[in-house]
Amino acid sequence: MPPTRRRPGGRTARIRTQVLDAVLAELGEHGYDGLTMEAVAARAGVHRATVYRRWGDVGGLLADVLDAASDDAWQPPDTASLEGDLAALNHEIQDALTAQPPIAAALIAASFRSEKADRAQRRLWEDRYARCEIIVSRAIRRGELPPHTNARRLLIAATAPLYHQLVLLRTPPDPHLPDQTARTAALAASAGAFAEPS
Repeated sequence: MPPTRRRPGGRTARIRTQVLDAVLAELGEHGYDGLTMEAVAARAGVHRATVYRRWGDVGGLLADVLDAASDDAWQPPDTASLEGDLAALNHEIQDALTAQPPIAAALIAASFRSEKADRAQRRLWEDRYARCEIIVSRAIRRGELPPHTNARRLLIAATAPLYHQLVLLRTPPDPHLPDQTARTAALAASAGAFAEPS
């Protein structure tokens, strides 16, 4: 569930886009500790007073980057099978977490350092999980899953191994992991592992 952003029109929106693009570039190159309001303003070509007035501090910049990700039109994959949907989702996640510069991983790390970024990161997770619930509802309609399958629990089980390997353990990406974890979660789900009592 990688963060992406749409680009609305208008001068204010254009300035916002320039600044948020600069935040992502600075974060990818220098990490949270190297992220400064001055560097962002210079890279964006915007007066630093404008950046301070609108975003306040680095935490405000990071929060807006994360909030902007919820404005996009991203939808989860639809492959016509639960395992296929989960595998395709996992491949998107692995691609985002291993991209260079490491923007997604840097945003996750920054959320541990900034309260504003942490709150925005939680909002983004809620948005992404809510959008992905359709994967489970489609599988229920197709008869692949029990009717009362808990979508959130299933989605976490299917995607968590990627974050564990790539963010926590920092191991090199395994090209087979997205498919393996999708298969495991789909099999467990079809057996009722995530079904709620009716």
